[in-house]
Amino acid sequence: MKVLVTDPIADAGLDRLREAGHDVETAYDVEGDALLDAVSDAHGLIVRSGTEVTEEVFDAADDLVIVGRAGIGVDNIDIDAATDHGVIVANAPEGNVRAAAEHSVAMTFAAARSIPQAHGRLKDGEWAKGDYLGTELNGKTLGVVGLGRVGQEVAKRLGGLGMDLVAYDPYIGEERAEQLGADLVEFDECIERADFVTVHVPLTDETEGLLGEDEFAQLEDGYVVNVARGGVVDEDALVDAVEDGVLAGAALDVFAEEPLPADSPLLDADDIVVTPHLGASTQAAQEHVATSTADQVVAALNDEPVLNALNAPSVDESSFGRIEPYIGLAETAGKVAAQLFDGRIERVEVSYEGDIAAEDLELVTASAQKGVFDPLEWQVNAVNAPRVAEERGIDVKESKTRQSEDFQSLVSVTVGNSDEELTVSGTLFAGDDPRLVKIDGYRVDAVPHGHMLAARNEDEPGVIGFIGTVLGDADVNIAGMFNARETIGGEALTVYNLDSTVPEAALDELLADERIIDVHNIELNGE
Repeated sequence: MKVLVTDPIADAGLDRLREAGHDVETAYDVEGDALLDAVSDAHGLIVRSGTEVTEEVFDAADDLVIVGRAGIGVDNIDIDAATDHGVIVANAPEGNVRAAAEHSVAMTFAAARSIPQAHGRLKDGEWAKGDYLGTELNGKTLGVVGLGRVGQEVAKRLGGLGMDLVAYDPYIGEERAEQLGADLVEFDECIERADFVTVHVPLTDETEGLLGEDEFAQLEDGYVVNVARGGVVDEDALVDAVEDGVLAGAALDVFAEEPLPADSPLLDADDIVVTPHLGASTQAAQEHVATSTADQVVAALNDEPVLNALNAPSVDESSFGRIEPYIGLAETAGKVAAQLFDGRIERVEVSYEGDIAAEDLELVTASAQKGVFDPLEWQVNAVNAPRVAEERGIDVKESKTRQSEDFQSLVSVTVGNSDEELTVSGTLFAGDDPRLVKIDGYRVDAVPHGHMLAARNEDEPGVIGFIGTVLGDADVNIAGMFNARETIGGEALTVYNLDSTVPEAALDELLADERIIDVHNIELNGE
């Protein structure tokens, strides 16, 4: 398969893709129509911050399975459009964490001790020892805005150097903050108490301009350090605050516009340290990010879970082996349920019983939805199935119970509406051998594969023979048969494995017999 790489990544990542058997095409700095042309036959796309992956890109890439972001930030990728097109978006959040944290610490020291300014003047021949009176970090308060992976690493390092820690992050628990030695406080209190503020948040509508004139006034005589994303700090207000003496200094590695324009006022402010987006620029970080991204692309193209998927269900690597066989089983149960149900599907319930109920099953549930929607000829996969359900007004529920009467683990998919419902249940024999064990209340033992026929009929002598005769006359060979009934002389359900699809004429002939209640062709495995 073709993997297009439009921003430079370390050779280790490209090698990983080639070793997996994929064709790698590099097209750095490509944009506009040239990008749309290059991505038109790509199955995977790898970018950094330089490529804008817009809805137009997804419209042009019918075969695209995954966009891998070699780094953390994904504000250059239209994730909603990706989801609508069933394309996975994954990043590499761990690869450059250490590098970004270390650069944040370095920038904090650089701002506190005026290191770049003193270096520049000494290089120019000035011994300006008396012009710089630095600020010690020991005993000062560090305000960490965003206590995610990078923020936590910065807190560990600077906390270890004697700084008191306060933090603002609405998505982290107090227990974790306490483990780091930080007081978890509201945003305003974080700014007010801090002597130094480091920023570690993505650029969103909520975080754009998060630190501006009001915050700088609260941080009087303090320092701002941003190695996260440009635009989070109001750059014009920052320049004014530093030049007016409201702030003692600042250090920025990221900017609202990159590369930083030559006429940017940031370049003329003596007490603002700037670096050209170097946060992830270490050899180790670049190799780690590249190989991590490549591994996720390879996984997606192998139809395996992607560990850092942002818009698709993901699963921890350690538990994948336990749920992997149930992914296909749930999809199959969903397909069968949708093909047997005659009414309009308004709700889907996926239930788990037994040992499997102890696992994280978001990916399995998404696969069950995919199975339900696939026979309806909706363009779905595990990425966009939840979005499709929401847009179509289909209520999806997941339930679990550790109790199971008859099976070690059981997966059931129910489709229905306000008037009726139908449930298909499956399990695994011998660890990974799938079986359908219940269909619409009937106990069966059916192998879900290829072409199948489900026939519900009166439980009378000769009915199965009649069905076999009709199939034989239609040149449809029966590979296997599984029969169940409610009571003697009541209704029965028979599931047939077939070598080919039953023609419409044969279905009509079966339904013409008054003993046959209904029959349904079932197509599985894309055959």
